[in-house]
Amino acid sequence: MSRLEKQPVILREKVQASLEKDFIHIEGPKGKLSLRLPPFVEVKIEKEKIWVERKGGGKKTKGLRGTVRALINNMVKGVVEGYKKELEIVGVGYKAQMKGKELVLQMGFSHPVNISVPDDLKVSLASTTKIVVEGIDKQKVGEFCAQIRKIYPPEPYKGKGIKYAGEVIRRKLGKAMAK
Repeated sequence: MSRLEKQPVILREKVQASLEKDFIHIEGPKGKLSLRLPPFVEVKIEKEKIWVERKGGGKKTKGLRGTVRALINNMVKGVVEGYKKELEIVGVGYKAQMKGKELVLQMGFSHPVNISVPDDLKVSLASTTKIVVEGIDKQKVGEFCAQIRKIYPPEPYKGKGIKYAGEVIRRKLGKAMAK
């Protein structure tokens, strides 16, 4: 069982944390993030450390303590370094391009698919088949990448579609090869 929940979150250089009622605010060189705290968890800020403690004892409160600690740690890392995910497009004639604040995907449909990019995320194209999503909020970066991938998930027979960089697609044999 992990004891990580009992360890404090260490504030890095140029990162400030503040508490306001049910919210914790983390501010750093890349931006500012806020988190609403659940009622069973108490957060204390001491010099360069953030301690997460639980009010009462129960399985639910113990789990919340670990979750809140992980979320705060992700916020601290996000405002200093940021998060980055890469997507790859596999398939002949499939490509992506940016038009202003919109990502336009040509995925073999009868029409191009337009996705508007949120203001707090940065989307760039390393090539026409590689999409790079960057931001300070880990959850928003992951959700936006999942939204893009959902348009055309990789299929198991030819491997065509949108996949995460480094993702391994389990391939199946076709009907003719199964004998």
